[in-house]
Amino acid sequence: QQGIQQGMQQGKALLLQRLLTRRFGALSATHLASIAAATPTQLESWGDRVLDATSLDEVFGETRH
Repeated sequence: QQGIQQGMQQGKALLLQRLLTRRFGALSATHLASIAAATPTQLESWGDRVLDATSLDEVFGETRH
């Protein structure tokens, strides 16, 4: 069960990385590390934001108002 969950999380992380790279270009080491360390909930949230975000900062919630 745990192996299946880890595999699913890895798949989500790889898909997010591909989508971000396609949309915004090469990712920094910092962004790659954030994706690798993310929880399943974070990965899903960031994945949802890819569609509407205009920058990587918006995806990762780093915008400052």
